[in-house]
Amino acid sequence: MTMRWTTAALAASAMLTAAMTAQAAELPKTSVKVLGNYSTLLQTKEVEKPFWTQKISKDSNGQVTADYNNQDILGIKDFSLLRLTQAGVADVGVGDISKMAGDDPVFEGCDLAGITTDIATARKACDVWKPVMAEAMEKKFNARLVALGNNPPIVFWCNKPITGLDDLKGLKVRVFNTTQSDFVSAVGATTVTMAFGEVVPALQRGVVDCALTGTLSGNTAGWPEVATHLYPLPVGWSIYYTAVNSASWNSWDPAVQKFFDKEFAELEDMNWEIGGQATDQGVNCNIGKDPCTLGKKGKMTLVALSDADKAKRATVVQDVVLVKWGKRCGKECAAKWNDTVGKVVGLTIPLDKL
Repeated sequence: MTMRWTTAALAASAMLTAAMTAQAAELPKTSVKVLGNYSTLLQTKEVEKPFWTQKISKDSNGQVTADYNNQDILGIKDFSLLRLTQAGVADVGVGDISKMAGDDPVFEGCDLAGITTDIATARKACDVWKPVMAEAMEKKFNARLVALGNNPPIVFWCNKPITGLDDLKGLKVRVFNTTQSDFVSAVGATTVTMAFGEVVPALQRGVVDCALTGTLSGNTAGWPEVATHLYPLPVGWSIYYTAVNSASWNSWDPAVQKFFDKEFAELEDMNWEIGGQATDQGVNCNIGKDPCTLGKKGKMTLVALSDADKAKRATVVQDVVLVKWGKRCGKECAAKWNDTVGKVVGLTIPLDKL
């Protein structure tokens, strides 16, 4: 009985493989142009670049290929990346979705500063808000939101000694989206907005005293060489998107669209998986502890996260971050947030204060 079942299983597997190979062979030759995320990021090296330069070609038997480049290598500012995708400069663009909040506040909705402190909740929040962001992206940028992913938790990197949240008062802190500005301003610091690639020289020269980015994102970009203190108060995840120009999508053969639907679902899972691995190791690498296989060991000082600071973060999130974003997005948007993300994270935007 066991032998017959084993033989049958092997035969079924062979038939499935043959069918998939035949399907891939039937795909029309298709080449896509991709503007990728920062080349130094772990998820770019481990997931995004191999996905575009290896996986899609392998899975399609060479029928679908990509012309892949990274935004920092090309000198493109991440704030303009989705507009370049919209303009047809690329078929696919990858970037931080919160940086589009100036066009529509909904793009901040699942990653408001401080609303989640663990990756599982962060993904659930983004899963329920994804349709709202997808609708806005289609309407404002003529683009399809096809996948999301996360960086390690966004924390404070400082080039001078601090002992907690109160020590940030009066310091200049690099931020990269509006909701972070709301949080940092509320604790008494001065916000400075700048691109990721500009932060290392800014910390070196004292243009900023501290900067926000992910625990491993900063590590792989050399931040431990210019920052001395790591304050692990999580204020977000720098959720990033993969988007396809709608005109490009519509020009693809239906079989290619079906192929990419499957590939993009796998990409999203891989994005969150590598984000989880990076989260586990991020702090370790920066302070020189094991395990640290994904980054480079540094010698930073880890600032203890006190219960008082956690409580203050919760107060700032409820009284400042949620209210300010609710005002930017409007009552209808905030009510939709309360019914989706709010239920996931256990928070409510007070509509009477908007």
